[in-house]
Amino acid sequence: MISRTSPELMAVARGDSPADIVFMNGRVVNVFTRRIEEVAVSVFKGRIAAIGPDAMDAAETVDLGGKFLSPGFIDAHMHVESTMMMPREFVRVAAPHGTTGVVFDPHEIANVLGMPGIQLLMDASVGLPMNIMFGASSCVPSSKFENSGARLEADDLEPMFDDPRVVALAEMMNFPGVFLGDESVLAKVKLGLDRAIVDGHCPGLSGAALGAYVASGVSSDHECTTAVEATEKIALGMQVFLREGSAARNVEALIPAVNDANASRFCFCTDDRHPGDLHREGHIDHVVRKAVGLGLDPVTAIAMASLHVADHYRQPDLGAIAPGRQADLIVFDDLADIRPSLVYCRGELVARDGEMVEMALTASPDDSLSRGSVKLAAGFTSDSLRIQVNDASKLIRVIEASPDQLVTGERHIEPKIENDFYVADPSRDLLKLAVIARHGTSNGVGLGFVTGFGFKNGALASTVGHDAHNLAVVGTNDADMEIAARALETAGGGQCVVQDGKVLALLPLPIAGLISDADAMQLIEQQDGLLASVQAIECPLEDPFMPLSFLPLPVIPKLKLTDLGLVDVEHQQVVDLEV
Repeated sequence: MISRTSPELMAVARGDSPADIVFMNGRVVNVFTRRIEEVAVSVFKGRIAAIGPDAMDAAETVDLGGKFLSPGFIDAHMHVESTMMMPREFVRVAAPHGTTGVVFDPHEIANVLGMPGIQLLMDASVGLPMNIMFGASSCVPSSKFENSGARLEADDLEPMFDDPRVVALAEMMNFPGVFLGDESVLAKVKLGLDRAIVDGHCPGLSGAALGAYVASGVSSDHECTTAVEATEKIALGMQVFLREGSAARNVEALIPAVNDANASRFCFCTDDRHPGDLHREGHIDHVVRKAVGLGLDPVTAIAMASLHVADHYRQPDLGAIAPGRQADLIVFDDLADIRPSLVYCRGELVARDGEMVEMALTASPDDSLSRGSVKLAAGFTSDSLRIQVNDASKLIRVIEASPDQLVTGERHIEPKIENDFYVADPSRDLLKLAVIARHGTSNGVGLGFVTGFGFKNGALASTVGHDAHNLAVVGTNDADMEIAARALETAGGGQCVVQDGKVLALLPLPIAGLISDADAMQLIEQQDGLLASVQAIECPLEDPFMPLSFLPLPVIPKLKLTDLGLVDVEHQQVVDLEV
């Protein structure tokens, strides 16, 4: 792509030389003025050279016939590992939906493999037709209440910022460490501020603690669940990402906070998006359509999906149709129902009518070091899942899970006891939950109970267990839970359904126990088969693996389970099962 200061670009901008492409007879979305303009847009060697009332001479003319032309969409924060795809396959699925940019936080693979995992994803992103940016993963592990496969300190992260694709210190999840002045945490924040910006992660944080968090220099949050929370955060200068992923869907709750006066403080992200949802529903285009359907002005929604992200990450080449900016463009018919029919990245057509055009996508790098990451303790058996009763007169703490939110509740329930052991009680939707260390760094098995999954017989297991990604398994009996854990160990990672001693379905994720080595459509077929088996065990949730994957995350309230045991997130302490 040509430089902004190239004399050739200046010549085209003046009208002295022909452009490569001119888009004419279109309605152009100006995200600066929030107006629709009937102008021609000329592109030269990947950049917009000129915008004006008349079409310039060009090698190619695209007559839009009255269709809309807008900037391509940018996801402000996501984990490509949550799509279970390597970057190449992610681009193959996301680009046809109008995604021309994304900020990856590779902390999922970092928690398993450390810096080599991050480097794998960065290498795999080279040469792809999308503006792939990265955040330097700030919390590996997310907190002291879990054991992960790696630990990254500020000194480990510093070399990442020498790569221009690194645009931020990614979500600083250890918000107590920030406002309580933990030196190692603040060293990471300082690094981020010295080299770029610092993104945040502070669910429910308010008042003086929020003020201290913002005072440190953290500038964004994507964990808001109420309009009141979002309004408080933008009033302190934060950028709030309205998140609509597969696990957490917050757009409907947050849209009331957005108005003409403050819209520049908001943008969109997906955070965690499953491959089937990405393919069938869409990516940021899906979020934009939902926001518009909830009453948000369409041009404002487009600006939130483009310019606001580019401005937040200090990317003046991206996010708008303006002279000198990259020609990242989408064409669509209807402002009320934005569905890209043409997608351009750096002036090249990359997708048409929902499909990638024929073009070479770079090969994935060697991923051999990422395999074989699931290592259960040598002595692990079904006995490892038994929970001894200490005091039969006491209630037990139970995690209350939700299919649409990462925040969990805590209930105190009378347990079911058999032979001096606590057991699951499917009749009350009281299932056993285990988080089993799988990195070879510890032999811990955290045990507890959860409500919200609703199935009567069997087990579900996953090596996707945010953020340490230990092996999480929920079930009605210890035998099926052990079989599920062993099946994933043998597969090198993934997700599975077990019932009556039989593995009904298994989705292999051999790359760090998080990512498939299949192509996108094969992966989606495998996931569809997995979810069909979920229905076979009569689980009422459409996709129970997404809430299961977040039950071990000890930085989002209220009660979570890690390989170290039950964690009271609000009080930052490991607690007993018995109340």
